[in-house]
Amino acid sequence: MSKKIAVLITDMFEDVEYTEPAKAFQEAGHELITIEKEAGKTVNGKQGEASVSINKGIDEVNSSDFDALLLPGGFSPDQLRADDRFVQFTKEFMDAKKPVFAICHGPQLLITAKSLEGRDATGYKSIQVDMEYAGAKVQDKEVVVCQNQLVTSRQPDDIPAFNRESLKLLSS
Repeated sequence: MSKKIAVLITDMFEDVEYTEPAKAFQEAGHELITIEKEAGKTVNGKQGEASVSINKGIDEVNSSDFDALLLPGGFSPDQLRADDRFVQFTKEFMDAKKPVFAICHGPQLLITAKSLEGRDATGYKSIQVDMEYAGAKVQDKEVVVCQNQLVTSRQPDDIPAFNRESLKLLSS
């Protein structure tokens, strides 16, 4: 069954942490809606390999309209977490126990949303201590699945495992 996936993304995202999961999700028949401050703009990856057209502005969306959330890494999550609207949107997915897929620096939005307490998770090495301070049980593995809801990975090398486990959750 096709799922509708929200993607919180802005400039300086890690290119492959969006493009590879997006491709895998779309090939499996799922729909991705990119969300930033305003619809219609284009955001660019930090490697200069990917540009993404934004489908919706954060004020135009409601978490209840989506089945899952994708948080690509790079500098994007750190920028977005400075805006309470993106933090609240992220928190709503965690509170509703909807699937959340966060790779590399993506968990920074989960830290700010105070949604990692007691959760098994991983993230990029430089944010793992921040995740621990936020109450997460950090595991240094390519992919961690927690409570059949949260899928986290550390870095671009982990994308195959990240995609595999994310797709498993989407098909359940």
